[in-house]
Amino acid sequence: MYAAIAIAVIIVAVAFAVLVGYIAKTLKATQRTLDNVADTIESMEKQVEGITTETTLLLQKTNDLAEDVNYKVDKLNSVFDGVHEVGETFHNLTLSMKKLSNTVNKASDVDSEKAEEAVRWTTAIVNAWKNRKN
Repeated sequence: MYAAIAIAVIIVAVAFAVLVGYIAKTLKATQRTLDNVADTIESMEKQVEGITTETTLLLQKTNDLAEDVNYKVDKLNSVFDGVHEVGETFHNLTLSMKKLSNTVNKASDVDSEKAEEAVRWTTAIVNAWKNRKN
């Protein structure tokens, strides 16, 4: 009976050793996997840090560019205001020229009537002078 117990103990010991061997293999594979995961996470942290730095620089450049564009837009607004004022000045000048032209046309119409009357009188006087000589 002791021999059967001894054989059973040996079988249990061998089975336990085999089980421990497989568990050790599994733990080593798990350790390698965890080391790879840790390396990957470390690499990702470095990449994220680089991306963060680049993003910060890009955001700063974008803000500088937006500020420059706003400054130039403000400058262009003053140019457009000046052009608008020049346009209004030309418009007012055109209106003044139209008024002057209308005034000149009216005055020339009145002067034209006076000139026609003067020509008639002159013609009448010349005719009267010719008739007197004859």
